[in-house]
Amino acid sequence: MTTTSDLKDIVRGKYGEAATRARSGGSSCCGAAPAASSCCDPITSNLYDAGQAGEVPDAALQASLGCGNPTALAELEAGETVLDLGSGGGIDVLLSARRVGPTGKAYGLDMTDEMLALAEENKRRSGLANVEFLKGEIENIPLPDASVDVIISNCVINLSGDKDRVLREAFRVLRPGGRFAVSDVVVRGEVPAAIRKSMELWVGCIAGALSEDDYRAKLAKAGFDGIDVEVTRVYGVDDARAFLVAEGIDVEAAAKDVDGRIVSAFVRATKPASCCAPGCCAR
Repeated sequence: MTTTSDLKDIVRGKYGEAATRARSGGSSCCGAAPAASSCCDPITSNLYDAGQAGEVPDAALQASLGCGNPTALAELEAGETVLDLGSGGGIDVLLSARRVGPTGKAYGLDMTDEMLALAEENKRRSGLANVEFLKGEIENIPLPDASVDVIISNCVINLSGDKDRVLREAFRVLRPGGRFAVSDVVVRGEVPAAIRKSMELWVGCIAGALSEDDYRAKLAKAGFDGIDVEVTRVYGVDDARAFLVAEGIDVEAAAKDVDGRIVSAFVRATKPASCCAPGCCAR
């Protein structure tokens, strides 16, 4: 049986390897890839336009393992404080820092040493002063209560073995009226057990994904309101073919259970502005 600790070790290993490849000039094959890239992962490719790509160091782009573009959808404003859960090489942190400007602040939280080292290098290359990277786990955010205006994340929450705790922590550090604005993979209906049990697919954003109903329920349980799940991409069985074949799964037999059931979504929620009663700000 795979434990939460085992899962974290697997995630650290894969993301550490991606950071090492990016620092050596290679692609993670899971990042924001230009059209000419050889990146083969349909979930994590082609997420950033040319303008955004030009705003960050190439290594930040190549190290991306996301499934969306939360910075483009989060409607960030000048002066806000943003926290990226599972910030990797820092691409969404750096983009956010530019959006909130010098009067704002962008934090990135990651547990992988190699990614943090890469992120610090990308921060230096970007010349941005309103950026800070923190080492830690998204289940235990190392920031005070009510200290953040916006939480973003890019295909990371689904990797956690304790999503309820992640969402409680997100709620805790947000200020009243603060926004939860993350890109994540969501499943529609049942995904075959063989896929659920595959740790490689879990790390690849599929097996750990919540259903839309479960995501909404967990956010509401944590205290959020204004919950919305907006589908941004729908994946067919051909998109997942390489994953399935690698796992020894009969693609044609699995097609009816996989086709169209995996989607990328932008998940929004708000911490109530009136959240000031005892026990409200940290559930």
